[in-house]
Amino acid sequence: MKRSPLDQTRVKSVLFLCTGNYYRSRFAEELFNHRAERHGLRWTAYSRGLAIERGIFNVGPLSPHVVGSLTERGLATRTANRVPQQCTRADLQAADHIVALEEAEHRPLLTERFPGWEDRVEYWHIYDVTDTAPAVALGSIADRIDLLVDRL
Repeated sequence: MKRSPLDQTRVKSVLFLCTGNYYRSRFAEELFNHRAERHGLRWTAYSRGLAIERGIFNVGPLSPHVVGSLTERGLATRTANRVPQQCTRADLQAADHIVALEEAEHRPLLTERFPGWEDRVEYWHIYDVTDTAPAVALGSIADRIDLLVDRL
């Protein structure tokens, strides 16, 4: 099938999902956008939470672990002041590719809140801060981002 010129110039999007849109998905969004820009990819990322009401212990709009990890990599935080955002059906429909950061945690939320979408998502296995040290989790996300950028 021949692609139209519009398909070749349109910026595509990847949606990163986690529970609270405070830590894992926000780091993935930030890092992906920096790496995509550096590689000249016509892709952009955004992130959402599947259950932001569960983030009762989240302080401020963005995890300090995200800010610290980006700073260690010499990258500026672009969305530091944006509060976590709840995923909507429109967010899912707008994305060209969707990644949920942990299958056992996020597949049930997708099934419950967005039936039919749970099988349209690429699942990674990056555990939350309560189960994995931030340096390990964010390092794993960085590795997966590199693979995703290479693939796109």
